[in-house]
Amino acid sequence: QDLVALSGPNLASEMVRQVPTATVVASTSEQAALQAQQIFTHSHLLRVYASGDILGVQLGGALKNIIALAAGICDGLGFGDNTKAALVTRGLREITRLGCALGAQPDTFSGLSGVGDLVATCASRESRNWRVGFGLAQGRNLQDILREMAMVAEGVPTAKAALRLAQQAGVETPIASEVHAVLFEGKSPARAVADLMSRAPKRETD
Repeated sequence: QDLVALSGPNLASEMVRQVPTATVVASTSEQAALQAQQIFTHSHLLRVYASGDILGVQLGGALKNIIALAAGICDGLGFGDNTKAALVTRGLREITRLGCALGAQPDTFSGLSGVGDLVATCASRESRNWRVGFGLAQGRNLQDILREMAMVAEGVPTAKAALRLAQQAGVETPIASEVHAVLFEGKSPARAVADLMSRAPKRETD
């Protein structure tokens, strides 16, 4: 099919302000991807790359929202840049591990729809998912936070889907699991962080 997915570090508020950025368009049809690339390349503010890994591009764009929730929690708890960097790095590893188990290509997660979108969403206070995580860390109720938002924080439902997919694939996703516990199981953000930090030692490549 000629379906095309578009994803990348494309925060809507910045694009409206005409801030330069890049994005990736992906399709199983090379012709469709190249056609989409040509359509979006008319602006000097947007550099467009093509990919054949439509599954990986979609998974990167969805799963990064869970890590952004965790980033908001980190900031809401008053942690620093070391914490955020560690979270983003391990979050990317987790996204890649799950994405590859589901059939995506590993290199995709090193690209714009993976690490690019992840960094933008975790760093920006414009991110809806970041704001939800920040509010939770401040002790606010999830439903109250969501009611105040004009747009959807996709990471909330995605956390449920990701945990289900990870269980089906037999993949360990500790960050997503803790975010799910905070969102839906009444776990405190501080306890979730403590449990992540006290996990058994691992090799970095695990």
